[in-house]
Amino acid sequence: MGDAAPVLVVFGGLPGTGKTTIARDVAAALGAALFRVDVMEAAMGRAGVDREQPIGLATYMLADSVGESCLRVGTSVVIDAVNPVEAARQGWRDLAARTGSPLRVVEVVCSDLAEHRRRVESRTSDIAGFEVPTWAEVEAREYAPWTEPRLTIDTVDAGVDTVAAVLDYVRSVNSAPTALPQ
Repeated sequence: MGDAAPVLVVFGGLPGTGKTTIARDVAAALGAALFRVDVMEAAMGRAGVDREQPIGLATYMLADSVGESCLRVGTSVVIDAVNPVEAARQGWRDLAARTGSPLRVVEVVCSDLAEHRRRVESRTSDIAGFEVPTWAEVEAREYAPWTEPRLTIDTVDAGVDTVAAVLDYVRSVNSAPTALPQ
């Protein structure tokens, strides 16, 4: 993003919607650090952290702490997580406020239920020690509606260049006004 201030880009959405694919491409295009919560959770499991512990909370806190370090040295951060509840989302707002970083929220959905189910049921894990959720687990997952401004990407619409749409949205944070008010 050149000389622009680092930005915190937070992806959210149910498993199997396409968050990780888009987040990975956006992070690469921005030269940003990518914090994939599933990777962190799997690493904690491989390190011997008991899965009965609040590992989900720990991974969000880890992403927050390391993300803060990145933002403070000028590196943009992309968060790839379900972000299912308000408490998780508030953590990212707090991180942006603490670091003075613009926050951009991207919610990824798959509006075609049959397609979403097909994606979830055909997934395999690309992370050592991480099991992808089943369709029943995705359906049962708590997921509160978002209430803040965000870009919503529906991955069923194959005609949309999702990465370009997200990059336009993210880059609009640092755009100078075209004219000052008189």
